[in-house]
Amino acid sequence: MVFDLDMIKKVYAERASKLEKVKEVLQRPLTLTEKTLYTHLHETSPLQNYERGKAYVNYNPDRVAMQDATAQMALLQFMQAGKNKVAVPSTVHCDHLIQAKVGASEDLQNAINTSNEVFNFLESVSNKYGIGFWKPGAGIIHQVVLENYAFPGGMMIGTDSHTVNAGGLGMIAIGVGGADAVDVMAGMPWELKNPKLIGVKLTGRLSGWTAPKDVILKVAEILTVKGGTGAVVEYFGEGALSMSCTGKGTICNMGAEIGATTSTFGYDESMDRYLRATERAEVADLANEIKEHLTADPEVYANPEQYFDQVIEINLSELKPHLNGPFTPDLATPAGSLMTEKATTNDWPLDVEWGLIGSCTNSSYEDLSRAASIAQQALDKGLKTKAEFGINPGSEQVRYTAERDGILQVFEKLDATIFTNACGPCIGQWARYEDPKNAPKNSIVHSFNRNFAKRADGNPNTHAFVASPELVAAIAIAGRLDFNPETDTLINEAGEEVKLDEPTGWELPPNGFDVKDNGYLEPMEDGSGVEVKVDPNSERLELLTPFAAWDGKNITGAYLLIKAFGKCTTDHISMAGPWLRYRGHLDNISNNMLIGGVNAYNKETNNIKNQITGDYGAVPATQRMYKLFGVPTIIVGDHNYGEGSSREHAAMEPRHLGVRAVIVKSYARIHETNLKKQGVLALTFANESDYDKIQEDDVFNFVDLDQFAPGKPIHIDVVHSDGSVDRIATNHTYNDYQISWFKEGSALNLIRKEEGLV
Repeated sequence: MVFDLDMIKKVYAERASKLEKVKEVLQRPLTLTEKTLYTHLHETSPLQNYERGKAYVNYNPDRVAMQDATAQMALLQFMQAGKNKVAVPSTVHCDHLIQAKVGASEDLQNAINTSNEVFNFLESVSNKYGIGFWKPGAGIIHQVVLENYAFPGGMMIGTDSHTVNAGGLGMIAIGVGGADAVDVMAGMPWELKNPKLIGVKLTGRLSGWTAPKDVILKVAEILTVKGGTGAVVEYFGEGALSMSCTGKGTICNMGAEIGATTSTFGYDESMDRYLRATERAEVADLANEIKEHLTADPEVYANPEQYFDQVIEINLSELKPHLNGPFTPDLATPAGSLMTEKATTNDWPLDVEWGLIGSCTNSSYEDLSRAASIAQQALDKGLKTKAEFGINPGSEQVRYTAERDGILQVFEKLDATIFTNACGPCIGQWARYEDPKNAPKNSIVHSFNRNFAKRADGNPNTHAFVASPELVAAIAIAGRLDFNPETDTLINEAGEEVKLDEPTGWELPPNGFDVKDNGYLEPMEDGSGVEVKVDPNSERLELLTPFAAWDGKNITGAYLLIKAFGKCTTDHISMAGPWLRYRGHLDNISNNMLIGGVNAYNKETNNIKNQITGDYGAVPATQRMYKLFGVPTIIVGDHNYGEGSSREHAAMEPRHLGVRAVIVKSYARIHETNLKKQGVLALTFANESDYDKIQEDDVFNFVDLDQFAPGKPIHIDVVHSDGSVDRIATNHTYNDYQISWFKEGSALNLIRKEEGLV
């Protein structure tokens, strides 16, 4: 079945004529990124040469995708928008609310039992508004999208930061907050700052133990977790052409870990093969008719320095297998002896307790088959895994096919646990410990994308390292973090010294994909009669109340809630794991607001000074007292504040509890947009050193917020407890339309106003 074929035909039919007009205006060859962005301009953004990194542009994305944790809040907001049906093809995928504990069948049934209220809500809203619904167990959103919806040259947004995975099939796919999704589903333009362009030229060819995962692990080392912020990464070169489509997806997926807006590859034969293997031959045929328009112009790749803002070159023939971590995805170490030195110096446990394969990053048929080739060698050579082993297939189609072909059975013979086709350990949905806060120090390796503290299992002492599936399998067998399968040997049960051979695998299943029930539910053609019920006493779901509009006055007498020290990701601001159960209930989930943020004054988490009582206590409880007394508050943060997930709860919780502004050194892109959309003032220090001037019991008085305008700095008097005052300057990136979000109280309030609902 080909979803939305008429829409794809329309996009392709218009591509050539639109590009002809673009070239007339820009008068130069175009990158693939520019071709897709400029052919998706909304009518409110006239065709012109938009300045990269500065100009805000409105777009018409082709589709929207949402996972169950973020879909709840997105759809609760959409219900307020006054629309009868979504304006573009949209889907909901139930993959986040399934905990990994025992194994696939039991874990899936437990999720259905415990989260049935949420699943029923999502299914009914999907039915009412014409949204495709993928049931629990159908698979991880990004793998399902790649298999069913992604198409070369298309543009998609999704309420998950790893929506960028679809770049492996040539899309411009961008992670957003739920409010952005509401805009597009409501038929409104979607706004994005015109991104800068980073070109990554791949030469040579992958071989041996080196995998596509190692490409992005190397790029993460080069660019760091914020080096891609505000940019699209476009991969090209002979090395790109030699890789599989799902391998490209892995690389694009982890582009979120360098802060990139998205990543993409030009259309090639690997994408043709993948489309045909996933029963989309019609799309492949259409793409082949305009293939020169689905990649950059030849002049661009011949002289990339002239067309990209930055160019990186990586020789795949020289690239080595990497292990990145712990606690950050950009700390790269080539597999082997160098890890021994690093681990010893930093006191990282060298013994590995778990090896985990899967997640949206590496759960394709190819990934499982290559890892299984290592597992089979362990069986053949008399080896047993020293670490425990867990597998999360990416979709029911992948799982069913892998089981048919005997791949899953190989893992099971090594006592691996096959978890549900869901996110599981990758997002903290892993019931590894009864009491994770007091769990012991340990190391794990996984093929996931993120490895922040507490990310997988809630244990702050778990040192998580990211690697390719095949290297994860080898290290799980060896049980050592510093094992290098290219050079090291192992002792088998017979006392013999053996060496693992290079991994092998299948790009696509030799006998084709197969599945009995892919888990998809088509929405009703007319859902007007569907009633969406939310129990007012529910602890899981809560209908939204619009936020109050700004009164037009300067904010005065604001207290400092917390000055966050160092890395403060969306996992620190709004944790996942057990808190996922409250993603549809804003007040309940607000009880996790910033409980993971480190207080700069005592270096403790969830322990801040209450300026009303003088006592120290939890962040949410302190903020609730400030709200009760009508005291506005400010959050202060460091660089790349809000790094990580797209979860808008990290912006909605502060807004709900009365935080008025966030002032940081720099933002991660999605979080800054989420704050703006929810009516929280998102500011940056004009002088980063002013961060150091902020004291624990400061009071903030805004001087000229009442003159809020694009490009105009906002000044704040910071009053210290001794009566002294520091006037600091802050910058912002608001344009006129975004300022109207702030004035109305939120972007959704503006939509409601424009629809005549208020």
